[in-house]
This record gives sequence, structure tokens and C-alpha cells, in this order.
Amino acid sequence: MNEQLEDIEVALLLDGMYRYWGVDFRDYSPASIKRRIREQVTNENLPTISALQDRVLHDRAALERLLLSLSIHVTSMFRDPTFYLTFRRKVVPLLRTYPSVRVWCAGCATGEEVYSLAILLQEEGLLERARIYATDISRDVLRKAKDGIFPLSAMQEYTANYQRAGGTRQFSDYYTAQYDAAAFHEKLKTNLVFSEHNLVTDSSFNDFQVVLCRNVMIYFNKQLQARVHNLIYDSLTMFGVFGVGNKETIKFTSCEDFYEELDNHDRLYKKVR
Repeated sequence: MNEQLEDIEVALLLDGMYRYWGVDFRDYSPASIKRRIREQVTNENLPTISALQDRVLHDRAALERLLLSLSIHVTSMFRDPTFYLTFRRKVVPLLRTYPSVRVWCAGCATGEEVYSLAILLQEEGLLERARIYATDISRDVLRKAKDGIFPLSAMQEYTANYQRAGGTRQFSDYYTAQYDAAAFHEKLKTNLVFSEHNLVTDSSFNDFQVVLCRNVMIYFNKQLQARVHNLIYDSLTMFGVFGVGNKETIKFTSCEDFYEELDNHDRLYKKVR
């Protein structure tokens, strides 16, 4: 295909998605976006990106399928176990000083991080006075996250992660095995709120003691990263904690001087101004 024509089609598709559906991928990494759009054209059995644009603009279900393709949903429970171990040691003592705790998991995908955090807070005696807001751009992944049902085949890996993350109980205490699936207990969901939120176009919606936005911004360009950093800064209370993925950093951003580093390896920062 003509490379120039394909670039025009991609630009028109992304602009149409933004103008009609309000979802904005225009500032994501171009190479990654183009590759995923090509894959979706094949998945939808369409001849061109322009044909995909036509389908997406007229069919919400087609939009959801494209969002699943464009958004990164590679995750697991207690992923990067040392992060959760560090969270227990350095963040939990700070959270104990608050009468109530609000946590925002931005870009929560299918919810593995959310349930990991709920388990951690329950073991630390904080879940009852905490509310975890889990947001993502895709309705479909939010439905999966809210269900709290994960493949039983993944539980061995998740159990090992949980143990390395400082877990204090049997991981199997938190779910019920049903055929080939593990359904996590309703008690963990009591203080979870799942909602659509677009980091690119939506504004802050509360004040939080913790915001986790891990392994999300690595797919954004510099301009979009700056916008999200400002959004998260505005969403944190003073002395609130911000966590990013271990391949991400706040260094060399406009917000760098507003944080104190809690842990360099596990990328935890405290807002100090």
C-alpha cells in the first residue's frame, strides 16, 4: 500500500474517532498505532483503513473492538511483585494517617492490578475505609474487570507473584475455582468503583491519596505524557503518592520538582508541593 495514503487514512480514522466518539489516540506512538490499526483491518476482514473508519463511526461495537486492539491490556495480578512489597512498606504507613483513603487506578485494563491492590489493603486493614476507583477507556475491559473472573490457569503464576509481594495469607482464600476460571470474592469488590475515563480528554474527577498509572504512558508521545502528568498532579492531595511502571519515570517532566522520590526502583513518588 502507498505509505503516504495509509498515513492519511490513519489520521482521518483517529480524527473521526475523536470528533464523533470522543476517544483520542492522535498523540499515541504512531508506529504502534498504525501496526494495531492494520491488524484490526485484517481482523474485521476489510480491504482498507478507510473501510474500518466507516464501520467504526457507524457501529459502537466496532469501536469497542478497535479500542481493545489499540489499548494495551497486558497485565497480571501482583505484576512486578517488589512494587507491592515496597507499597506495603513505604505507602501503607502514610495511608494509615488518613481517616479515609481514595485510590485511583488509571488505565486499569481487565482489573488485575485493582484486585491486587484490594487484597493488599485488606491485609493491611485499610480496605474498609478505602475506595478504589478503577478507570479505563474501554467498556468491554471494564466489564471484565468488574466481573473479577480470571483464568484458573493463571493462578499458579499469580500465587507466586502474591507471595513475593509480601502476601500474608493463602492466595486461594480470595477466590473460588469454577471449572476453568477463578472468581474473586465479592467482599473485595465492595469498595471498588469501575468507570470509563479517558486520560487524553477527560479531567480530574476527585482528590486522591494514591494514583497508580503504571505501564500506560510509555505508549504516549511527549505532549500527551505531559498532559497526563498534569492531570495526575491535579488529582493528588498534598503528600499523595504517585506510582508508575518500572520502565517509566517522572524525571525530565514538568512535574518532577513537585515530587519527592519514595523509591527509585519501584517508581513511587510523593507530592510535596
